[in-house]
Amino acid sequence: MQRKAYVPGVAALLAALVTGCTAGDGTEGSDIDAKVNGAKASAAPPGKYRTLLEPCGSVGLSTLKDLLPGTVTLPEEQQQKVLRGTAAVTYDTDRRVGCSWKGDAPDASHQLRVDFERVVSYDPAVSDDDRAQEVFEKKQGSASVPIAPPKDEPETGGASPSSTQSPAAGSSSGAGPGAGASTDTAAGASTSAGASSSASALEGLEPRALEGLGDAAFLDDVLGRAGSTVQRRTVSVVFRTSNVIVTVVYGEQPAVTGGVPDSKELQEKAQSLARKLAEQLDE
Repeated sequence: MQRKAYVPGVAALLAALVTGCTAGDGTEGSDIDAKVNGAKASAAPPGKYRTLLEPCGSVGLSTLKDLLPGTVTLPEEQQQKVLRGTAAVTYDTDRRVGCSWKGDAPDASHQLRVDFERVVSYDPAVSDDDRAQEVFEKKQGSASVPIAPPKDEPETGGASPSSTQSPAAGSSSGAGPGAGASTDTAAGASTSAGASSSASALEGLEPRALEGLGDAAFLDDVLGRAGSTVQRRTVSVVFRTSNVIVTVVYGEQPAVTGGVPDSKELQEKAQSLARKLAEQLDE
């Protein structure tokens, strides 16, 4: 009789303990899930792009031949080598890639580079797009191009804190990092101490913000010396679309002494290529 009375009592006690532990675990798990879900809900949204274009294949052959006119006179094998381009050295092709081309002609040599940078925010409270805009504005400020105020704020007529007082100076330390070694991408190359931009004297061709290209865009135009007598012009177009920043650098160096590359032509060609790249990103 004692043995029969003892066993049910032990079973009841064990059942109560198991039930209590199970109930406690369920409550704690619910609290943890609620915290995790709350953190996910408060995180800023990711950017639109997870990958980048293949840089050396992003520019069509007809466009390359137009931008590098010297290639059409080359033998077929050499022409293909030039048009193939040289990929920039990079260690993370999901974040940064680039490609460059160079074509020589009897009257001038032309250089082209395209860089793609995918910006990722590591702050859960800051979206990839917002972080990309910060990077873009830093590049724009470095290029001496005024940053327009937000659309909901009136223009004050003063210069942006991150821009210089002379937007038409034409000198630039670079639009920001491109692919691998292409870290100074806005100006394309460092200018000499006496470098100046003749675009500043031409209304409408000065370094400036651009409309209708991505979410934000600007153009820089630098005229510097490539030696004691030869001048080289470098036009850079930089634009942001969502969390990707694209840089197009197009330069011309005349073969004859005293020649000055045409600012309007270089700017038009650089902008045209930038628009084509923006269309590819939207596909």
